[in-house]
Amino acid sequence: MEAVLPSDVILRWCDEIGVIERERKLDICQLIRCMIIAASSPSGATQADVLRAYLESDAENVSPPAFYQWFTPRFELLMERLAERALAYSRAQVVDLPAVMQMASDWIIVDASTCRLPDAFWNVYPGAGPYAAVKVHKHLSIGTGCAVHYHFSPAVDHDSPHLTIDASWAGKGLLCDLAYASIARLRDCFTHGVHFVIRLKENWKPRVLEIRGQDLSAELLQGADFDALIERGVLPLKGETVDAVVAVGSGKNPLKLRLVGVDTYKGYCFFLTNLSDTVTAMEVSEIYRTRWEVETSFKLDKAEQGLDQAASPTSMNPHALRALMHASLISSTMTTLLVHKHNSKVKKTAAGVRTEAPLHPRRLAMQLVVSASSIITAMELTGKDADKAWARSAKVLTVSGTDPNWKRRPSVLDRLRGWPAPTPASPRLSLS
Repeated sequence: MEAVLPSDVILRWCDEIGVIERERKLDICQLIRCMIIAASSPSGATQADVLRAYLESDAENVSPPAFYQWFTPRFELLMERLAERALAYSRAQVVDLPAVMQMASDWIIVDASTCRLPDAFWNVYPGAGPYAAVKVHKHLSIGTGCAVHYHFSPAVDHDSPHLTIDASWAGKGLLCDLAYASIARLRDCFTHGVHFVIRLKENWKPRVLEIRGQDLSAELLQGADFDALIERGVLPLKGETVDAVVAVGSGKNPLKLRLVGVDTYKGYCFFLTNLSDTVTAMEVSEIYRTRWEVETSFKLDKAEQGLDQAASPTSMNPHALRALMHASLISSTMTTLLVHKHNSKVKKTAAGVRTEAPLHPRRLAMQLVVSASSIITAMELTGKDADKAWARSAKVLTVSGTDPNWKRRPSVLDRLRGWPAPTPASPRLSLS
């Protein structure tokens, strides 16, 4: 926490940006810490919540109108810088990937989530319908469970233009839903050495070049339409996995990709990937299923960190809106950083199997707001007093943030890591 929100950096940036234009009763460091803490408060992350947290922190009294005037464009820029500092800290963490995903330096999930706003924001953030809404575009690291990038846009915007595959992606893996599916983007992945797994889009017509594990004549397969092979019964779907080489895209230079199909309770799911044959079809499917981690991340943002409540109907200042949304997302990032740094140090066997319960982000977030006052106090202390205060907080957070279902309901990502096999349910006693 001290690494993400250091007082000296906050004060230096305040001077550079000109946040405090004249002498006034404003403890800027305390204000920012209260914004981060208020983001997790049960009532939400509105300006009124921040004011209450600020006054409860022994700061000098300030009237609500004067307090709201602090939320200026310059203050928004300060929060944007602090958010980028938190994201840079996330990007610097050592990743922890399952063995099957270690062909990439890290896997990044790209997705977006929409937050409804009061109608007064419609001119700034028009929604997809007759309402105002802002969209949060997020890049989430599988290796750390933390956000490594995010930005805002009007909710009416389509997701796809907000993702660019360039040289910064080299060596990484990409997981995204069909909103980002395009032949041009897959070409960019090949150009920059990016691994990917993506669902097969319905209107794409892959032409089959080879079906692995089936003895079919080359004349039958040469450029045959994948859907046509299924309809004619040449490729029967009988519960077995499908692993084929296909060509996707029109023109003289179509993309040569691997297509895998896995039977699920919803029927067959088909994926396109450039992963090698050393990764089985079932493992490709499991890698894609880790995309669910971004859904739990957005749930943390909204349910525990107040992202949905950042826009208060009493204040229609877009600079205040974005500053409060930055505070919520910084709070979420710090929570997942704590989880990652703790979980990477828990005891494991020689085979790498976890033997201690990990922390759960949402449970930890709930305890963070309960421990808010002691955490703010610890950040003001130095020396041995600070060490003791942090140790007390760490003990409480560890006990309260522990995941009680880590053995009974492991995530797809934990199963890929081998942590652990599900524990059989205890037999119920009969009362007869």
